[in-house]
Amino acid sequence: MTGVLTSRVQTPPAWFTDLFAHRRWIRRTGPFPHIYARDIFVADFYQRLVDDYARVRAERIDRFHRVIGHGDPTALGLSELRDGPLALFATREWHDLIAGVTGVAATGDIDGSVRHHAPGSPAGTPDNGLAPALFAEPAPGPAEVRLPGETGTGTRETVRAVAVLFHLGNPDWRTGDGGEITLRADSGGDSAASALTIPPLDNSMVIFECTPRSWHEYAGGNTADRGSVVMWLHRPRHEAESRWGAARVGQR
Repeated sequence: MTGVLTSRVQTPPAWFTDLFAHRRWIRRTGPFPHIYARDIFVADFYQRLVDDYARVRAERIDRFHRVIGHGDPTALGLSELRDGPLALFATREWHDLIAGVTGVAATGDIDGSVRHHAPGSPAGTPDNGLAPALFAEPAPGPAEVRLPGETGTGTRETVRAVAVLFHLGNPDWRTGDGGEITLRADSGGDSAASALTIPPLDNSMVIFECTPRSWHEYAGGNTADRGSVVMWLHRPRHEAESRWGAARVGQR
């Protein structure tokens, strides 16, 4: 089942809306609810994102760290990307757009990174995204965002609420090139029929609320470099525990 989901968030500023080629979000129900979009940004801004990704890969390669268990990519946190086009993903406007599209009341807390999967990366370990985190006080105001480690020691307990995966820098991808994302309704992965594989097409994105059923993994086997932005919006931990149960927060 698919359809168009219309966001009801407050009208964002023109500088922000002018970056988008359209505002259409396709909602899918299986194997768990998620939102998919293609050709999100206008061509000029998308190219600026690609160029900025190439720049940080060239200039800050020593700052990239290994992420174990997700296809073993290298990653650079969004908190280190506040001086170029990629900084868009750490703005309140972007946060509020994603929160509005998903209908999740997030806190303004964001974590994430730009990632690079080298050719031949292994498959990742299934993960539902319900991971806890600590952010510094005070909580961000209605026009602010907070990223991990920006100011002080983290004492506010949160849990990832919404996952966002945006693909960039993967030109000419074809079926068989690998590097897809697989969505599953359970962690076992025993039923291929219940899985959905999403290709890493440039300027495309998948968004979903993190729940006990939102299992996903990197498929691996990519024949070329794979670039992406992976990020999460957060909710207070007590809200996540009230909704899903304390035992399911941080479950792998």
